[in-house]
Amino acid sequence: MRAIWMVLAAIATPLVASPPLLAQQKDPALTSQTPALPAAPVAAKRPHETVLHGKTLSDPYHWLKDESYPTIDDKDVLNYVKAENAYFDAAMKPHAELVETLFQEMKGRIKEADSSVPQKDGGWIYWVEYEEGAEYKKWYRKPVAGGEAVLILDEVAMAKDKDYFRLSDVSISPNGKLMAYAVDDNGSERFEVRFTDLTSGKALPDVIPGTLSSLVWTANSDALLYGLANENWRTDNVRLHKLGTPLSTDKLLYKEADIGFGVGIGKTAADNYIVIATGDNETSEVYLLPADNPEAKPLLVSARQKGREYSVDEREGTLYVYTNDEHANFRVATASLAKPGEWKTLIAGSDESYITGLAIFRDYFVLESREQGVDQVDIRLYDTPLTPGRIKFPEATYVAGLGDNPEYHQDKLRLDYESMVTPDTVFDFDVTNKKLETLKVQEIPSGYNHDDYITELVNMPSRDGTQVPVSLVYKKGTPRDGSAPMHLYVYGSYGYRVPPGFSTTRLSLVDRGMIYAIAHVRGGDDLGRAWYLAGKTTERRNTFNDFIDVAKGLIAANYTSAGKISIEGRSAGGQVMGVVYNEAPELWGAVLAGVPFVDIINTMVDETLPLTPGEWPEWGNPITDKAAFDFMLSYSPYDNVTAKAYPPMLVSAGLNDPRVTYWEPAKWVAKLRATRTNDATLLLRTNMGAGHAGKSGRWGALREDAEEFAFVLTQLGVEK
Repeated sequence: MRAIWMVLAAIATPLVASPPLLAQQKDPALTSQTPALPAAPVAAKRPHETVLHGKTLSDPYHWLKDESYPTIDDKDVLNYVKAENAYFDAAMKPHAELVETLFQEMKGRIKEADSSVPQKDGGWIYWVEYEEGAEYKKWYRKPVAGGEAVLILDEVAMAKDKDYFRLSDVSISPNGKLMAYAVDDNGSERFEVRFTDLTSGKALPDVIPGTLSSLVWTANSDALLYGLANENWRTDNVRLHKLGTPLSTDKLLYKEADIGFGVGIGKTAADNYIVIATGDNETSEVYLLPADNPEAKPLLVSARQKGREYSVDEREGTLYVYTNDEHANFRVATASLAKPGEWKTLIAGSDESYITGLAIFRDYFVLESREQGVDQVDIRLYDTPLTPGRIKFPEATYVAGLGDNPEYHQDKLRLDYESMVTPDTVFDFDVTNKKLETLKVQEIPSGYNHDDYITELVNMPSRDGTQVPVSLVYKKGTPRDGSAPMHLYVYGSYGYRVPPGFSTTRLSLVDRGMIYAIAHVRGGDDLGRAWYLAGKTTERRNTFNDFIDVAKGLIAANYTSAGKISIEGRSAGGQVMGVVYNEAPELWGAVLAGVPFVDIINTMVDETLPLTPGEWPEWGNPITDKAAFDFMLSYSPYDNVTAKAYPPMLVSAGLNDPRVTYWEPAKWVAKLRATRTNDATLLLRTNMGAGHAGKSGRWGALREDAEEFAFVLTQLGVEK
């Protein structure tokens, strides 16, 4: 989520004598250990008030939002952010050796010279490679019939001398002769589309700036569909660019009128139709265009109905619809192209099986589902669609699903598999022989022994009696007497499950005797769609209660003890950090809050923001709904900071983040510094050249991980 302040009903108190930007505050907890540490920055307070639903909200740190955003050039703002970064650097300097040790450990578990498993697509085989020491990938292909490998995209060269680089979409034309790709070099998520003639290897003159969408070729390979970000950083359109023509002549194919809906583009499995999908977090609507005639009138599959989600694919004139219209756990239906809105159930929804995905192939279709929290992959034949052809995986608890399967006709399915103790594994499944073939297992150069670790899936009771699943991994021999420190991770929003998969990074905690845990709280869809709905809008407090009660349950079960738990969440998971930081500070020994969505009211009242209107179904609309306003205000981390002792915390932000803008964490930290009654370590690290995901490149991101883990280990006293 991102935020820009919008005053709905403001009492703009004029600035009297402008207060100094920064005061200085000693931090005895730090200076006693490191006498050279500078004083912690303290942001000035400048009066600012807003009235909503008859309530006056004071926001003395409103000035930290640069009014010219996304340009950030306010000197006071930049000085404050830089002062916080200098303070972070000074606080972490005594731990530089530990950071370097952790970084080298993490790096040593990654194979530097590595490549993906090649995959056939049309007349070519494609793969990517990392060279020794490289931050970024190189993209290759070679003819299926034989021939030399050809470098088609060099991220290393494109990222040279850039603080940030991200490659978004790479799209090869149907005839295999052209490539379109999109790049972002500052983290703002405004992408520039470029084109390459793959026959000659030369760049084409066509360039499309300001995009925010997938890139979809027409059937004849001479034109591309894309979407521009509008002035509010949303994609509300689909445009057609014919190669070699000016951008000013690009045709608008679709324009969305609802400010809460975003527009996406795709293709059906057989490449016959281009899909235009529009929707928000709970409602969708789909149109189809002939891939060989994109300027035809779009075919509406079924008009939007509030609360109904659906997606569409096509095979031999039959539409396959994946929808939650009759059951929260989704069903699969079919319809004809002549009557696309008349859906007939093919596979009914059920309480036991949560259908999470549908993939159409020429001779079969694949259902991805989750049963009792465990991933399932079923192959179904069109003439016997109700007969499961379930793929059997080697462990009881794991993460599994379809991998890269670009062709409509595939005799073998590419699958991805991992568990908390099993590294990422790439399988091919022979559909005829029903056998798994292992193509690649993630290599850990510094060494890894599966048998040295234990993984568990346990349930902990929340205060309303609901059993909340928790995934655990720890090293054999770790004591179960409450003395072990624990790192507890959460997300808990948007129906996204934190998969209980493998991580080489977390081994740096686990190998030091920490238990690593993932709390599968309500708000994710771990146990089905109802699990998500039970943590959404008016049920949001279940998410926070679940997390606190999971921690208490793990303490009661002697996995750990109060004060020995470090916790972590990013973005909406950072919101969870903010709430539990306010409500149960005595439980936590250290907190990592990554790009945290904590200034909830100020964000959600600004309908000019890219995400805000589309987020109202997820959180509530505090502009029009007083009850939603009151409820959101009751847990908003920024608005509920009080005078109490808070545990140590490291907060991260990205200056160019369009989702959770830099000033949300900056304002939160400023208010905490001014309000709390103790001097526990409180750090803010703002990445000056990146956005929501932090640093780009595999080593830059890994060093940020090392800094965060060093903070956790030093605060918990686990430094060996």
